Amino acid sequence: MSADQVGRQREFDEENQLNFPLLSDAKKTVARQFGVKRAGPLPTKRATFVVGTDRRVLAAITSETNMNAHADEALAALRSR
Repeated sequence: MSADQVGRQREFDEENQLNFPLLSDAKKTVARQFGVKRAGPLPTKRATFVVGTDRRVLAAITSETNMNAHADEALAALRSR
């Protein structure tokens, strides 16, 4: 999920041929609920949330400088299930 507009999400999908739905949180409603909305016009904090089939958050990865940590830690959380 991203705070980008739907059109930007569509462009990203087409450029990267992801072949799965991308979710837009343009009004930052979900970002606010998950505590990653910053004050004013600043972009949301970079965070990855791994959500289980029971709808519980299994992991929250919040590094803003190490993008590899997001993928590595998310996969580790899924593998530990």
